[in-house]
Amino acid sequence: MSYLRSVMQPGETLLYESKISWTTFVPGLLVLLVALIVFMLLRTWITDVAWPAVAVGVILLTLSLFMLFRAWFERWTTEIAITDRRIILKRGFIRRDTAEMHMEKVESVDVNQSLFGRLLDYGDVTVRGTGAGLETLRLIDAPLEFRNHVKTHGHPAAANT
Repeated sequence: MSYLRSVMQPGETLLYESKISWTTFVPGLLVLLVALIVFMLLRTWITDVAWPAVAVGVILLTLSLFMLFRAWFERWTTEIAITDRRIILKRGFIRRDTAEMHMEKVESVDVNQSLFGRLLDYGDVTVRGTGAGLETLRLIDAPLEFRNHVKTHGHPAAANT
């Protein structure tokens, strides 16, 4: 059972769920591509002794697999949701980090997107509330849709920003 399902209160309705963007896999994929290119180039340049090409290829392949696994694990263990009562963020598997903000406490929702973020529909969302804010939700899918759900179902003051 997901964390989100286990903490929902009786009568609470899930309105929207989001994930960390798939773009977190890009660094690992780039290292994997470099590993393949380096391995192929070294194999063609060094024909008499193959072990340097294999060693460099294995090191880069191991690094890329580690990076890809880490991105997948972070994406898998992070839950971001909006219910009719609150915004919920959960990160982690064994060591869990959670944050919640009740909808009536929301004052504003800020979205920051880079050029690539706009093209690939990911960005950072900061939810500001009375007294304190929810930690910035980094690299989430469809940040404008997330903001619109908070504004639509949140406190009327949030709809003004």
